[in-house]
Amino acid sequence: MKQDDGEKEEKSFAELLEESPMPGDRLKPGDRLEAKVVRITPEWIFIDLDGKTEGYLDSGEVQDKSGNITLNVGDRIWVYFLWARDGEKHFTTHIKNAEAARNYLEYAARSGIAVEGTVEKEIKGGFLIKFKGNIRAFCPYSQMELGRIENPSEYVGKNLDFVVTGYTRRGRSIYLSRRPILEANLEKKRKELWDSLREGARIMGKITSIHNFGAFADINGLQGLIPASEIDWARVKDIHDVLSVGQDIEVVIVKLDQEKKRITLSRKGVLPDPWENAELKYPTGSRHIGYVSRVVPFGVFVTLEPGVDGLIRLPRRKEGEKRGRDMRDKLKEGQSIEVKIENVIRDKKRISLAVMTEKEESACAEDRRGHAQKPPRGFGSLGDVLRYRMQKRKDKK
Repeated sequence: MKQDDGEKEEKSFAELLEESPMPGDRLKPGDRLEAKVVRITPEWIFIDLDGKTEGYLDSGEVQDKSGNITLNVGDRIWVYFLWARDGEKHFTTHIKNAEAARNYLEYAARSGIAVEGTVEKEIKGGFLIKFKGNIRAFCPYSQMELGRIENPSEYVGKNLDFVVTGYTRRGRSIYLSRRPILEANLEKKRKELWDSLREGARIMGKITSIHNFGAFADINGLQGLIPASEIDWARVKDIHDVLSVGQDIEVVIVKLDQEKKRITLSRKGVLPDPWENAELKYPTGSRHIGYVSRVVPFGVFVTLEPGVDGLIRLPRRKEGEKRGRDMRDKLKEGQSIEVKIENVIRDKKRISLAVMTEKEESACAEDRRGHAQKPPRGFGSLGDVLRYRMQKRKDKK
């Protein structure tokens, strides 16, 4: 057989499948290999692949217009592996006519192998795809991409891989889809990304949606949830005040649940921790001004700074006790209050607070008056100093 005449055409069809010369028992549908013709019958051409495996192909693929077989025993040809059944391996040669093209696409429909075709034009409902042998098939819009197609004309003229999803009426109606291929590629990328993620790692993402319970962020094709409690160190009343859809954001991976495919993220994990120096900023016994953030049955939470709350713990009301008898009924959210630090547990992010007693408030007021009466340091006049000392002596008498 003369293979030179069809070599260029054969190589162009070889681009329809990934060339992977793997003779032996590990063949995959679409593998291209060189074989030797060992026997010819009216229906089948039996081939040997360098003594490592044997197979056959339809004789109709190598017949001329008169029906004569154009191969001889001993000829070497290039073939493509289709499928194996009951230990027998079926191959095909280069598609050179419509009948061979239909046979090949029928095999592709049965085996699920990918075939490459050229997007010829856009038609009603989808695209017309052309294959060698002037065979045409139809791919609906919904099967061309995983998402919505914005500009269909961009696909015209492109060579793309498809899966044959429908083959009816002896190849007169052929339906194609790219979705299984795209989904498999996406799943592969997702698995690779999952394998690369580590808890505690920082990663960039983009906010995709915002809800009452938190916000979702896209990280390279995977969706992660930033719970409301992980958005900021301070309590966030409305997430929209902090985040917006489309916003690029740096987050920390808090938890990876491979089984449920869930990723928990934290925005506050990349922000400075206000509790880092809490013991130094709020020593026991020190007094501070805060504002009421929440009033609960067991006490009052007071915000000392954004992200740092302390608790004034109060005894629970007795059954039947009238309201208006303790500070829970007198304080409102946002109201300022002076408190004293009783205890700081930084590891648990807890601060115990106490309300200033009347005696302590009087002492504080006296201290403030005393500070106000002290002579100015530095550049006061001699007369100011003398007057101050005379007043002190009168106060002692």
